[in-house]
Amino acid sequence: MQQFWQQVVLGLESGSIYASLALALVLVYRATGVVNFAQGEMALFTTYIASTLLEHGFSYWEMFAATLALAFVGGIALERTVIRPVERAPELVIVVVTVGLLVALNGLATWIWGPEIKFFPSMFPTHSSTVGGVTIPLDALEITAVTLGIVITMYLFFRYTKLGLALRASATEPEVSRLLGVRVGWMLGLGWGLAALLGAASGLLAAPIFFLQPNMMQGILLYAFAAAVLGGIDSPLGAVVGGLAIGVGINLLTTYVHVITPELQLPVALGLLLLVLVVRPAGLFGEAHVERV
Repeated sequence: MQQFWQQVVLGLESGSIYASLALALVLVYRATGVVNFAQGEMALFTTYIASTLLEHGFSYWEMFAATLALAFVGGIALERTVIRPVERAPELVIVVVTVGLLVALNGLATWIWGPEIKFFPSMFPTHSSTVGGVTIPLDALEITAVTLGIVITMYLFFRYTKLGLALRASATEPEVSRLLGVRVGWMLGLGWGLAALLGAASGLLAAPIFFLQPNMMQGILLYAFAAAVLGGIDSPLGAVVGGLAIGVGINLLTTYVHVITPELQLPVALGLLLLVLVVRPAGLFGEAHVERV
């Protein structure tokens, strides 16, 4: 049992990172109806900017605030300049644009900062406690708490604020929202900005664990995508549950199913994604949409 709980705690740490990026994917999907495949590279780029700010003498929390602000503005700018011109195109065109953005941002990050692996400080002090023979890295629990805090904040924002309600209305009924005076275009840009901010937070949480290098977010994006689909691509709560479930589940499978080696963790997660799409396409917490013809 000690080994079991040890793997659960470690799975919560990685699962929280998957969940935070899955939240960003869900937010863009709810705002635009499109999955942003460049979400991971947007997070990578802002994490490199954060590293540069630290090198230029910023304290950690000064860097943290500046990075989130830059990510928010950058997300809006990308939506206005890259996504807006093709917003009325078929969804496949927009998907191809986000894939192109992924490649462009990754190449630009490699060109500016190089391919070397960089150390990045953790948001929380690295310390642990032993409970019942299980070593609990307290920073893992703190990362999980941050992710849950983000979910609660998003829920309150979308449920009880006028701006959050306007964002939801713009995503579901854009024409009606326009008639009611909502600036739908800016609401979509705001959705991208918030998603970029969440992605930046995910990158800052991931860099101390996975180390900062150009391919850091690619595997995390696939896990996050699997988490979003597992929980429901339109459900923020589902994204968090899916992320934590994948983080813990993959750790337990690697520990107790000896056929599954660390190299097979990602294929197993993608296999789970495929299974969910076949059995329950809407995910665990997603809503099935029925159209009457």
